[in-house]
Amino acid sequence: MAIGVQRMAARRAVVRRLPAVETLGSTTVICTDKTGTLTRNEMRVVAVWTPAAGRWLEEWRSQAELLAAGVLCSDAADAAQLDPTEAALLDAAVAGGLDPLVERRAWPRVDELPFDGGRKLMATLHEDQGGGRIAFMKGAPEAVLAHCPPAPAAHAATERMAARGMRVLAVARRRGVARLDLATDDGWELLGLEAMVDPPREDAVVAVAACRSAGIDVKMSTGDHLATARAIGERFGLDGTGLAGAELDALDDEAFAGAARGTSVFARVAPEHKLRLVRELQAQGQVVAMTGDGVNDAPALRQADIGVAMGAGGTATAREAADLVLTDDDFSSIEAAVEEGRGVYDNIQKAIAFVLPTNLGEALIILVAVLFFPFSGGEPLLPVQPTQILWVNLIATVTLALPLAVEAHEPGLMRRRPRAPGGALLSRALLWRTLAAALLMTATALVVFAVERHAALQDGTAADAALAAGQTAAVTAIVLFQAVYLLECRSLHISLFAMRPGGNPWVWAGIAAALALQCAFIYAPPLQDLFASAALDARGWGLAALAAALSVLPAVEAEKWWRSRRATR
Repeated sequence: MAIGVQRMAARRAVVRRLPAVETLGSTTVICTDKTGTLTRNEMRVVAVWTPAAGRWLEEWRSQAELLAAGVLCSDAADAAQLDPTEAALLDAAVAGGLDPLVERRAWPRVDELPFDGGRKLMATLHEDQGGGRIAFMKGAPEAVLAHCPPAPAAHAATERMAARGMRVLAVARRRGVARLDLATDDGWELLGLEAMVDPPREDAVVAVAACRSAGIDVKMSTGDHLATARAIGERFGLDGTGLAGAELDALDDEAFAGAARGTSVFARVAPEHKLRLVRELQAQGQVVAMTGDGVNDAPALRQADIGVAMGAGGTATAREAADLVLTDDDFSSIEAAVEEGRGVYDNIQKAIAFVLPTNLGEALIILVAVLFFPFSGGEPLLPVQPTQILWVNLIATVTLALPLAVEAHEPGLMRRRPRAPGGALLSRALLWRTLAAALLMTATALVVFAVERHAALQDGTAADAALAAGQTAAVTAIVLFQAVYLLECRSLHISLFAMRPGGNPWVWAGIAAALALQCAFIYAPPLQDLFASAALDARGWGLAALAAALSVLPAVEAEKWWRSRRATR
């Protein structure tokens, strides 16, 4: 899991809570923001609509009054300090020949109503040197137009551009205002609409497709107009129907459950909608990853099985509430984290598939010897000494088991269905393999011990020396068995002969280290004295190698073939 964390960090996904690594592997639904996550977050104005023109104008730089209103009703004079929407308004004003500093000095701000997710608009009040006052408002078209005289043409223009995937802002003004009070609706005059584009991230398009092919449902939530959300969703292959936040509020629990299950695009959503969506999906048995960047997103991030915060554009509160932080705010980093989570779970299973049978086999060797082997001088005739078992555990753990933690992802990893959240780590197939491999290793060690000891006695070797030779051959057979079985455990499904030999060089380094240590065990006098081992000749090595290879290779290959046939059926 720790290695998985390092791999995710290299792919711009920083894990804050270690168990999230495993949970990512079973994610079934990703609820993602749109702006900056699926799109580039690089807004620019491409067209404006004014009541006077009555149509969308792609040449908009002469609309000085509308552009100036966008400058005054924003929060900074430097585009680098603004969110992308306000930066686009500021850039448009500069392109139209306006100087934002000059405009702000001419009309200093004296009052403001900051943007609020509930109001979906912002309003500012300005005063010139002569004491004249004027108010400006900008925000979601439906919110701004609600304070203006009926303008069906403006609504129709908004729908047209939103259907092309553009974000549309409405701008209005009000003259002779003493103070800002939205409760008084009279007097607001629509100046116009500004349409902006935020291009989709091409890598995010690929990542969404990869998640969907992996059986992960992707749901997009945004504060944009429903038509805009639908158009963007269609570019990512998401359901083009969609629901707006107001429609969600009108649904009872049963209808909301159906919407959460069957809808992929949600527009004009508030943080409370995200929280309700996460809870409903979890109630349906889904494992949910939820993205967020604002302070108000923290409850949904905490509720989700995997809370994903934006590291580049998110708040500190969102990052504290999250399990995973994206350093680039890109959806493709979420997909990469899910892939790594699946890979980590695979490698955990592979390590268990290797460690359990080898340890169980060592225990069975001693158990069988105690129960069925003869006693000599009141002591059982052991095929392997307890200290020799410790030696096998030491070199197997250090040199053979650890390389599985860095095994590369298997082909088709992101084409599998998500694993069941409540599924056992030790599946029935893995348990059967554990038992079969343990029995095979036990039989291999016992046969090699008996044959080598008998052959040594036949050669006229003393009983003690013959016992040491038999035990050394048995230990060597166990080590070789584990080395071959390690190669098989690089994949629980793919044949050893179909795997790329150089896919994990650490495996070969581990096997080489294990063999070097085993040679020291056999031939180094200090280790011979410590572990009661004896030097082996070519016969002992050949017997151990042949028995190890002929026992484990055919059995595991047959089991993989049978599993693949069963999966195909």
